[in-house]
Amino acid sequence: MNHLLKSCLFYGASRIGELAFISQRFAARAAIISFHEIQRDFQSELMTGTSVDLFEYSIDWLQREGWSIVSFDECLEKLANDDQSGRYAVLTFDDGYRDNVSVALPILERHNAPFMMYVPTGALTRSMQCWWLALRRLFLSRDTVVIEALGRKFHCSDIRTKTSALADVIRWVHEDYRRAALLAPTFKQNGISLAAMNDEYFLDERELIKLARHPLASIGGHTSSHPALATLDRSSARTELADNRAYLENLLQFSVRHVAYPYGTLGACGRREEDLASEVGYQTAVTTQQGRLYNDKVNHFALPRIGFHSRSSFTARMSGIFEAVQALHRPRSSVVPR
Repeated sequence: MNHLLKSCLFYGASRIGELAFISQRFAARAAIISFHEIQRDFQSELMTGTSVDLFEYSIDWLQREGWSIVSFDECLEKLANDDQSGRYAVLTFDDGYRDNVSVALPILERHNAPFMMYVPTGALTRSMQCWWLALRRLFLSRDTVVIEALGRKFHCSDIRTKTSALADVIRWVHEDYRRAALLAPTFKQNGISLAAMNDEYFLDERELIKLARHPLASIGGHTSSHPALATLDRSSARTELADNRAYLENLLQFSVRHVAYPYGTLGACGRREEDLASEVGYQTAVTTQQGRLYNDKVNHFALPRIGFHSRSSFTARMSGIFEAVQALHRPRSSVVPR
């Protein structure tokens, strides 16, 4: 019911956002779009990524509505120069999934669409604690799943109930990212190897080197082990950012200047992480906070992105309707930056 209600709200917002006064008053100059997996079989992966159909729809929509898909650096340059000649979209992919190359890249090539991939060291070295993939494999392989750390038993014999149960556990982890470590005994008891998950789903070093040479590709950092940085002490958080940057620069033999905070929410990163990203040499950092860019007067170490799960949520996010609603709740002196 909650999912249905949310879908209805997004659909209504997307239609309202098409109104001329909304699109003009809250017109953005640029938007950074966030993706993870691009899944050929969306249902069998418990709808955890973006389907091919939705991915293609988003690119078609951008180009049809007059958004130029540009590289991250070109977007920043146009904002800095106050370029009013158009609107600009940046496509970003977090984590370095294999399907970003096998599935998404041919589509990107067909549209001549540049993109940024943010890559954690641990994905390439097969050491990342990719608990979300292990959870998905657990629910896909069992009709009864016990999550001892959560104190719950899930009975899920079809795609619908498996998807719902997986979402419940993921929400529980996102409430406190330190809970992810508590899942390790469950994975071990069920014979699920995180190293095998890494090997199955993520690019390796050779594949990333090849991708980095592609004329449409840019590569950014994503920490060494993909932790929620805010849960670490300052020294450890700094090391996560600095070591990942050094590793990628050594592997790829070029400067890595952009980073994405793992998870990217307020509970996973904040002002301290912004300072650390700047301190170790990054020029920008992106979050998963929803929003678009109106000019260059924005915190380059807390850049918002557009994340979405359906056609209606994408068009609603891109329309400006959410900025309009927020503006209604601000003091009268507050205005949306232009």
